[in-house]
Amino acid sequence: MAKRGGFPGGGMPGNMNNLMKQAQRMQRQMEENQKELQTKEFTAKVGGGAVEVTVTGAKEVTKVVLSEEAVDPEDIETLQDMILAAVNEALKQAEDANNEMMSKMTGGMNLGGLPF
Repeated sequence: MAKRGGFPGGGMPGNMNNLMKQAQRMQRQMEENQKELQTKEFTAKVGGGAVEVTVTGAKEVTKVVLSEEAVDPEDIETLQDMILAAVNEALKQAEDANNEMMSKMTGGMNLGGLPF
């Protein structure tokens, strides 16, 4: 007769074993999706297309394109602001894509702020 609260045979119950397999499968899938996201590119344009910035999912700036109209030696501050806005928007797109991927993977579960 099994002890109260224990499992017959001392092994893991079938449900726990299945849960462990699901968790391992989910972890592999998350790692694959993270690798894919890291190479994906996100582009933001500001100032009517005067400034265009591209970043990767790894949050690295890979390209900055400036139109001639954006380069005014008398107004460097505006160009700086447009570059800053474009970089921030492209990084936000990358972050949103990461959050969306994580939400799909976890089914919307709150994982307590785990660093994924």
